[in-house]
Amino acid sequence: MNRNNKNYQHGITMIDAEYAQEGIASIYLLEQDGQVAIIETGTTHSVPYVEEVLQSKGLSFDDVAYVIPTHVHLDHAGGAGEFMHRCKNAKLIIHPFGAAHMIDPSKLIAGTIAVYGEQQFKNLYGEIRPIDASRVIKAPGFYKLDFNGRELQFYDTPGHARHHFCVYDKQSKGIFTGDTFGIAYPQLTTQQGRLIFAATTPVQFDPGSMLQSIDCLMSLEPETMYLTHFGDITPTPAIVKQLKQSIRRFANIALDAQNIQKNRVDYIQQNLSDYLLNIIEEMGAIHSREFYAKNIAFDCKLNAQGLDFWLSKSV
Repeated sequence: MNRNNKNYQHGITMIDAEYAQEGIASIYLLEQDGQVAIIETGTTHSVPYVEEVLQSKGLSFDDVAYVIPTHVHLDHAGGAGEFMHRCKNAKLIIHPFGAAHMIDPSKLIAGTIAVYGEQQFKNLYGEIRPIDASRVIKAPGFYKLDFNGRELQFYDTPGHARHHFCVYDKQSKGIFTGDTFGIAYPQLTTQQGRLIFAATTPVQFDPGSMLQSIDCLMSLEPETMYLTHFGDITPTPAIVKQLKQSIRRFANIALDAQNIQKNRVDYIQQNLSDYLLNIIEEMGAIHSREFYAKNIAFDCKLNAQGLDFWLSKSV
């Protein structure tokens, strides 16, 4: 069993999806009186890791009542079809703007292959199964789910993607944040705690909406944020401030590059990296600059691509 897996109170378990490598993407199990909800699905390759944890708890896929990706990006929803194939009693809960892509994932697949290429797509995601429309529940903003006597509330949280919701669990006073509350890998720990920064990956980044969505989540006075990338974090004022600062700074880095005609993504990526590495130094680096640079490189590249697309649509 993966060393990153973690059992929390209130029947919540975090499972490492092992997306590309360990410590990158989380899947969460909620247990409530013998029923299970799976929040986030990782990829098709993640399914055996969830099965292993279920078996260790004396449970099986037959006990899964709901599969709940926060949005349809494939590191969050790539495994949804395979989970629904295995979990015969489950319903899929998805944002209304994302439901069509779960029922017919062909456009999602084609778009991802265009970014990664066919071979890397297969390596990262495996087969993406379509999901029968009769098993799909569309959850708009303020949707409430009675999960075997446990109330889960769904909040529309655009900014990262228009098809994104977050899930508030009243019992734990925790929020499953998807990408709305940013990225905070344990490997990016400093003397002052983990670095946290925005996820601006293609193609629907909107800084104003993202800031509003964070305010919406904080209005619930949560005690814990269960990040997909990665694990739990306490939303202290300092954490919220750092996250919001990253959103504003990322947007300004992109705006500064608006007149660059050649290699604009590379320019944005380098400036994102420099910004984050400087923040890490201010927070008290405990590893080398090279170590941190390696661990933010992939996200800086994707974030730069998303910012470049936002720039092309906004100016």
